[in-house]
Amino acid sequence: MDPTEQLEIETRIGEVLKSIYDPEIPVNIYDLGLIYDINVDDDHVAHITMTLTAPNCPMVEELLEEVKYKVGGTKGVKDCELKLTFNPPWDKSMLSEEAKLELGFL
Repeated sequence: MDPTEQLEIETRIGEVLKSIYDPEIPVNIYDLGLIYDINVDDDHVAHITMTLTAPNCPMVEELLEEVKYKVGGTKGVKDCELKLTFNPPWDKSMLSEEAKLELGFL
C-alpha cells in the first residue's frame, strides 16, 4: 500500500472515530484524546491503540465493540485490531480544543 492510500484510510478512520461517543461524556472518543495511535498495515488491518477516561468504565465492552465494528467497516479496512492501554493514563490535557470548548474548559 502506498503512503497516500495509507494516509487516506487513516484519515477516514479518524472521521469514523469522531462518530463514536464516550458513554459518560458528550464528546467523541477522538476529540477526548482516547485514541493514542492509528496505523493501517499493508494487509489493510487497522491497528488502534486507545485508552478510557477511567479504567473501571462500566461500558468498556460496548465501546470497544463499537470501535472494532465501525473501524472494521471503514472503506479500505479489512479488520480492526484494538489495543487497550492505560499507559499513559488519560487526563484532561489530552482533550482537543473542540472538546475543551464543548465541556466548558475554555
